[in-house]
Amino acid sequence: MAEFTYEVAKISNKNKFSEVITEIARADEEIVVLCADIMQSVGPGFIKEFPDRYISTGIAEQDMIGIAAGLATCRKKPFAITMAGFASMRACEQVRTDVAYPRLNVKIVGTHSGISAGAMGTTHHAIEDIAIMRSIPNMTVIVPADYTETEKATRALVDYDGPAFMRLARNPDPVIYREDYEFTIGKAVTLREGDDVALIAAGRMVIEAMGAAQYLAEKGISARVLNMHTIKPLDCEAVRKAAWETRLIATVEEHTIIGGLGGAVAEVAAEEGKAPVKRFGLKDAFSTIGDEKDLRRKYGLTAQDIARNVERMLN
Repeated sequence: MAEFTYEVAKISNKNKFSEVITEIARADEEIVVLCADIMQSVGPGFIKEFPDRYISTGIAEQDMIGIAAGLATCRKKPFAITMAGFASMRACEQVRTDVAYPRLNVKIVGTHSGISAGAMGTTHHAIEDIAIMRSIPNMTVIVPADYTETEKATRALVDYDGPAFMRLARNPDPVIYREDYEFTIGKAVTLREGDDVALIAAGRMVIEAMGAAQYLAEKGISARVLNMHTIKPLDCEAVRKAAWETRLIATVEEHTIIGGLGGAVAEVAAEEGKAPVKRFGLKDAFSTIGDEKDLRRKYGLTAQDIARNVERMLN
């Protein structure tokens, strides 16, 4: 297989979020940004322009979520930012009880998602966050695929009333969408049509799914590619359609295969009793320390790996 190439954005999704939330805050005085020792993800722009609307709690994620909940009761629109693994695990009880249970308008932004923290190590990787967050009632879970979708999702979340978790990678991602892209919470996007296999991906894995579809096409295999940017509420209709119109569903995520995108899709597909589901992701084990690209190859999350496995299953 020839190497799949793509254009990489100049800025990361987390930095794009910083730009967008700063722009929106100029017109919306209710927006407040909180940060747990990850100031670079907020960016100097917001802090400089709105020092009275920026709260740094330091390494105290539970306190950050509690403060955000309190601000929401005062009709503010808090965005609480920290690493995805810490937001979902260190502050899990506060997210569940202080934010989701009373259904407060708090947006939690988790950076360094999946294995994008690379050599920072296993403790800083986030391979369980989607499973944790989607299991909490009232919680919306969004995983943008590139910086354009991050901007669109951020704007949608400002207008959305209720708790939500948005998962962002550490490094710049490949470009998928242009500025005219329309984003809707809970509505999957079909990037490519196909009737042999449906590749359902989220976040950084969307571009790998697109590459896999290209490789499969060279083998005469028609692959549908769905960007399932919203894990909860899941676009169940898109999954059902894929289950009836293709021979195989394959989910691709930078997350454990237990409870994440693959689990969510498999739950819907199982009720249809039609197409089998193959889950690509990390198996039931902790991630190891290493370069992000090397880790992606180790866990079979490259376009080539996905294509080879899908072809094997279909044959």
